[in-house]
Amino acid sequence: MKKFILGTAMALVMSTAAHAETVGVSMAKFDDNFLTVLRNGMTDYAKTLSGVTLQVEDAQNDVSKQQSQIQNFIASKVDAIIVNPVDTDATTAMSKLAADAGIPLVYVNRQPVNVDTLPDNQAFVASNEQESGTLETKEICRILGGKGKAVVIMGELSNQAARMRTQDVHDVIKTDECKGLEIVEEQTANWDRTQGADLMTNWLSSGIEFDAVISNNDEMAIGAIQALKAAGKDMSKVVVGGVDATQDALAAMQAGDLDVTVFQDAAGQGQGSLDAALKLAKGEKIDKKVYIPFQLVTPANVKDFVTKN
Repeated sequence: MKKFILGTAMALVMSTAAHAETVGVSMAKFDDNFLTVLRNGMTDYAKTLSGVTLQVEDAQNDVSKQQSQIQNFIASKVDAIIVNPVDTDATTAMSKLAADAGIPLVYVNRQPVNVDTLPDNQAFVASNEQESGTLETKEICRILGGKGKAVVIMGELSNQAARMRTQDVHDVIKTDECKGLEIVEEQTANWDRTQGADLMTNWLSSGIEFDAVISNNDEMAIGAIQALKAAGKDMSKVVVGGVDATQDALAAMQAGDLDVTVFQDAAGQGQGSLDAALKLAKGEKIDKKVYIPFQLVTPANVKDFVTKN
């Protein structure tokens, strides 16, 4: 009888161990509002799953550090790896590291340069960037009545999302409805609020005139707003748009300073990437690209999004 009980207990332990999974997570950086929501969404979701452990690392916006983290995950024999890339042009080497080790890898939020040639046990979870800049720019075009001058604030140029969102702006302006819009300045502020403020201050000091600010993300848009207000500009006469619908951005919209943003479900992407990683770890087949839709946010519906990001 004792042997039977002991054997049953051992079987339960082995069964639990067999279903326990460790996932290594390398985030581009912790010091980013949107990525913090994404990371928290992932970790909060993991707490609801039995036997799932996350090892979350901060790459501190350093490609070399991120590659080292992936190598350490492989050495630790994690069951799967999730990467929010520092540089989306550096993902081919990361994919090879994981593929050679036979460990599933999921990219989240930032589209890898090799997205169309990912190995069988790798995937990409995000939102379709062709929607984000398009929704933002179309709404700004509508507010301006299809004509006016705009400045464009870009994210990190090494990042696919920044390049795509900026291309979206140009594509919308080429349409018949919006061809009256003119881009008078276009520079990067590296996704950063302070750099966004500094860039706007420089533009204002140079005497550049514009009717709209089209920013690749909310943080830079908020920085631009701070600089505009510090310069005494009437915010009712400048249309400002961003992307992400962070809580700070939604507060700025409710205050009447931000006119447009685009909800990108950060927590949903975090949860989706973990689901994908766990399925791949179990040998299940999933789509190579998993897209979570963007949604336009304006003062008319801002209250619907206040608790989402």
